[in-house]
Amino acid sequence: MSLTHPLNRSEFGRKDDLGNVMSLPQAMDLLKDWVKNEKLLFHMQQVGHLMKEFAAAKGYDEFTQHLWHLSGLLHDADWDQWPDDHCRKIIEELETRNQDPRMIKTIASHGPRYFGVDPESEMDKMLYAFDELSGFVHAYSLMRPERYEGMEIKGVKKRLKDKSFAAQVSREDIADASQRAGISLEDLIQFVIDNQLRA
Repeated sequence: MSLTHPLNRSEFGRKDDLGNVMSLPQAMDLLKDWVKNEKLLFHMQQVGHLMKEFAAAKGYDEFTQHLWHLSGLLHDADWDQWPDDHCRKIIEELETRNQDPRMIKTIASHGPRYFGVDPESEMDKMLYAFDELSGFVHAYSLMRPERYEGMEIKGVKKRLKDKSFAAQVSREDIADASQRAGISLEDLIQFVIDNQLRA
């Protein structure tokens, strides 16, 4: 496996910064400065929303939901302006801001075959699981007159088999993420459909 954006490290952030997490307005200010592509911004908002909803469904407290939310919201923050430094730049920015190392590690592990960092925690694994899949499901919704209304798992899976549809989305990553998360692809798809952030 040839890594495209190797981070060449396995430790992220400082243990002393556990519990330090920026506010949602601060995160949005960062995105406003860094992300000019509206589609990319929407993708990050979608993933952040799914992360928060999943944490809420698990019964996690408000701080944990916020931590999950920001991990999804910020995971691609540097892709727009610094694609060659993805996701090194956002990691370094969050470390400079003394942010919770769990969030930084989650962002670092959202593409193991690109960055060389394996998702280990539940939060890591779910960001990896939602990233590509949510984008794919949204692409499918855009070709349906009723968008998400009435969308079924079998329709999504049929499109996944069509390699020409949303060809940039890695089917390999979607399958790998599902396996690592220990959640069936069908259940992941249903959660994304049920909790997707509507445009």
